[in-house]
Amino acid sequence: MYGIRFTKNKSYDNLIYINNSSKIMDEKFKDISTFLIPFVIVLVAGFFLYFGSNMSLQQKLPADDVAQKALAFINSSILSQGITASLIDITEEGNVYKIRVDVKGTEYQSYVSKDGKYLFPDGYKLDVEIEDQQQFNQEVSKRERPDVKLFVMTYCPFGLQTQKMYLPVYDLLADKVDMGVYFVNYIMHDKKEIDENLIQYCIQKEENEKYDDYLSCFVKDGKSGSCLLEASINKTKIEACVESTDKEFNIYTQYQDKNTWMNGTYPKFDVHDGLNQSYGIGGSPTIVINDKIVNVDPRSPETFKQVICEAFVSVPEECSQVLSDTAFSTGFGLEAGVSNNQGCKIDN
Repeated sequence: MYGIRFTKNKSYDNLIYINNSSKIMDEKFKDISTFLIPFVIVLVAGFFLYFGSNMSLQQKLPADDVAQKALAFINSSILSQGITASLIDITEEGNVYKIRVDVKGTEYQSYVSKDGKYLFPDGYKLDVEIEDQQQFNQEVSKRERPDVKLFVMTYCPFGLQTQKMYLPVYDLLADKVDMGVYFVNYIMHDKKEIDENLIQYCIQKEENEKYDDYLSCFVKDGKSGSCLLEASINKTKIEACVESTDKEFNIYTQYQDKNTWMNGTYPKFDVHDGLNQSYGIGGSPTIVINDKIVNVDPRSPETFKQVICEAFVSVPEECSQVLSDTAFSTGFGLEAGVSNNQGCKIDN
């Protein structure tokens, strides 16, 4: 059985050590429900200096061997009994392997040392932080009727978190604002995401007045079929729209041809490709207000409402209504969670 222990020397207190014989298990990791534990990694200078200089000197194991070792550890020591993670893929990322796993339909990304000894539940790319923040800090112009676009991937856990944030604000401001959900021009969660993107696109196109009800259902547990029934959506009309949209944008044809995939890894989804190119959409979620990318932090309905209300020339009375200031959880479900500004995007 794989166990874990925390190193106690220097600055490495928050690394997870994978050991074939160790049976040490910290109690706080035993009560995990439906997804990978939201580890907090303390990223200090000593950590980066050590691994930047020494990790490359360690023994390199084959990627498949490391993936299976990490997967076995996750399933035996992190997830609750009856819940299992499956491997999506493993790729080299500098001095580590990047591993993507699926847990109950939600994708999680972690990093593993190439010798298979250390699992890093998350990673932060430091050299793009300032650039991204400058992009978010662009001043948003004011309009009589603001335009709000939320770009997502329908199975991105952070996109789902933001869609849950979006819904109460839409209910409040739909008569005052042009609001809509749009789609990132590539897929990170396999064919099921293409299917769901098309369904949500077509609901907005054919029966937009029912999209709010459908999305409110879908973000709970991801059961598209039952949500179509619950929202009283004409399934035949949606299927016809999906078929015609597929033909227009060659979506499933491109999915079958990996030569068309972005970076050779991610299938294209070109329904809103022009808008993606125009705004410089990098991943899910991305929020655009009055043609400017904005940052909403924390990802709570109240914060989102305030950001939108600042984009009015004349602020409507609806903006005085106070919404929840608590962020939702990532992935499916309506539990409270933590806003951390993460997203699903291709690493540059």
